[in-house]
Amino acid sequence: MTEAIGVRRRSFASRVVGRGSVVWRMDWLLFGAVVALSAVGTLLVWSATRTWSSIEPTGMAKKHVLNLLIGLALYSAVAVTDYRWLRTYAPVLYGIAVIGLILVISPMGSTINGHHSWILLGGGFALQPAELMKPALVVMLARLLAPTSEKGKKKDRPRASGLALSVAAAGAAAALVMLQPDLGTTMVLMATTGAMIVFAGIRKRWVGAGVLLAALAAMAVWSLGLLKPYQVARFTALIDPSSDPRGVGYNSTQALVAIGSGEVFGKGLFHGGQTTGRFVPEQHTDFIFTVAGEELGFVGSVTVVALLGVVLLRGVRIARMCGDRFSALVSGGIIAWLAFQTLVNVGMTIGIMPITGVPLPFVSYGGTATFANMTAVAILQAIHLRSRPV
Repeated sequence: MTEAIGVRRRSFASRVVGRGSVVWRMDWLLFGAVVALSAVGTLLVWSATRTWSSIEPTGMAKKHVLNLLIGLALYSAVAVTDYRWLRTYAPVLYGIAVIGLILVISPMGSTINGHHSWILLGGGFALQPAELMKPALVVMLARLLAPTSEKGKKKDRPRASGLALSVAAAGAAAALVMLQPDLGTTMVLMATTGAMIVFAGIRKRWVGAGVLLAALAAMAVWSLGLLKPYQVARFTALIDPSSDPRGVGYNSTQALVAIGSGEVFGKGLFHGGQTTGRFVPEQHTDFIFTVAGEELGFVGSVTVVALLGVVLLRGVRIARMCGDRFSALVSGGIIAWLAFQTLVNVGMTIGIMPITGVPLPFVSYGGTATFANMTAVAILQAIHLRSRPV
């Protein structure tokens, strides 16, 4: 009896931490990079918000830590499950995200910091359905673009019907987000969709036609005046931020001042004058990279970008190792989403992208965004644990 119990204990231990177990096979470099980014982000959020209240200077940082803990719980739950359930329930996940976006533009939606993108849940918590649409759209597009009769083949081209439905699903999501309006998230959704369609293996002439169509659509949106005046002003400020440094160019100008003042090694954590004086708006969310630039300098900023690069490269490795088309498209979509969002966020703080209001993945303050990001890397981890190259 004692021997049998001992055998069961050894068997359980081997399944948990033994060679070939989940712990052994987990991509620890991916997980470590995410944890490191989250830790740095917590310090930067603390620095950016500690002057807000003399009563509770760590209040925002504590809430951010709570969001991270919830996000890590979601990560753990998703990472240990079989990713193939995503294909079955992709329409359900997409439908829930669509309902959330519809509720935002209904009387149930709320405006926070000038953005009508939220549903208040009470107790100081709010939900941002646009963030939930990012992973939901990725899995939905992967289902539509991956042939159901693939039999492990990676080079099957998507069916015309699947391609048309993918464009329709992405278009519907983008239209609902633009009604908020949220140009930044719309750009992320469209860039992710375009990348996934290319990854799916459509013919080059269709890629060219898609690029031309997207350019014509952008020109139509601009010429028909469908953008809000403040959105047009942001694109104008990108070309010449000095034209109105106290108006539309204020954010860009102050962001450049903050990052430039950090020089090589920065002014030191919690010692940034621009950050302490709150010269840069929304510095704990959209402009969190300016805190890194000012207080941690060029070295700290490059470290943040390098850690994000590690996440992206591990994701690319996972995508290349996938044994089926669906998981490869999901992995590619997640990487395209995170890469483009990183480009937009960092780019707008250094003056090479328009200010669109998207958070820096794993670093910026935010609840729903944190949950979406953690779920995304958890899906990558689940694919890594169960994929076998063919």
